[in-house]
Amino acid sequence: MTGPGRRQARLADQIRIEVAEMLAGELSDPRIGFATITRVDLTADLHHARILVSVMGGEEDGARTLEGLSSASGYIRRELARRLG
Repeated sequence: MTGPGRRQARLADQIRIEVAEMLAGELSDPRIGFATITRVDLTADLHHARILVSVMGGEEDGARTLEGLSSASGYIRRELARRLG
């Protein structure tokens, strides 16, 4: 794979790594349970990312975790922008 497709894949992988690190050590919201970043989908222009998350536990745990992640989305966006330059 060469060109934009390769760049898109590298950036998606870097975003996955950075968000996983944030989940592991920086986000202290007690609502966020055991979550794993499963995939990052980027638009062709690289301006928007969809981050797919897998949550261990039941529906209630998943709902609480997604609520906590939604609350932390601004921080996650700012940190990604800062880290990825």
